[in-house]
Amino acid sequence: MASGRFLRLPLVVAALAVAALALPACDGGSGDGGATNSFSLSPISSTDATPTPVPPPSPLASPPPTQGPATGSCVHGWVMPEVGSPQYTEPLGIIRRTTGVEGPLVATDMRYFTGPEAPPSKQGYLQEIERWYIRLYAENDPAFQGRFLVEARWFGRGVAAVAPYRTHGFRSPDWVGFQYDGGDTTARTYPGLPGQWEGQPYDFVSGGGGLEFPGLPPDVVGCLDGS
Repeated sequence: MASGRFLRLPLVVAALAVAALALPACDGGSGDGGATNSFSLSPISSTDATPTPVPPPSPLASPPPTQGPATGSCVHGWVMPEVGSPQYTEPLGIIRRTTGVEGPLVATDMRYFTGPEAPPSKQGYLQEIERWYIRLYAENDPAFQGRFLVEARWFGRGVAAVAPYRTHGFRSPDWVGFQYDGGDTTARTYPGLPGQWEGQPYDFVSGGGGLEFPGLPPDVVGCLDGS
């Protein structure tokens, strides 16, 4: 099973070599902005029985939309990158390098949008963060399926969060981040999540695990509406 390291970019300005992890059902919308201390995500025991084969996800009933307008919660709107363009292939490459998954990745939905940092920063280089939302599965390993948030800043880029494939929108507790823990670098498997992940899971929507702020600012949470 593929293992991965999520780069929680806001935390590694002074130490880019330190990887951090990030992941996990409902309609589009934003979660509440407060931190939570009740989030819990237990790993699957290594002694559990091998899971049964997972078929590829069923085709979508209709093609996903290709763009969304600018709104108060999606300040610049969003677009689906052109298939095969660098803007389309770059986040897939980041996911592949992060997780170690092999073979082609089939993206069933992708959105590109930009907006400020979370939490807000007065630093000019943090005013426009590039972000991608992607729902995908691995063609050669359909059990590897999920939803990913990829972020790019001038000092680095990586996967920020992941959620189970059959979830929707941006809600707690679907999206999970993994906070780097130098004392425990064991990669673990979690229910509903593709691959294995190091670090301590936290609620990416509401904050937690020492991060007392949401993973996305209110200016862009609406970019995931209807996803």
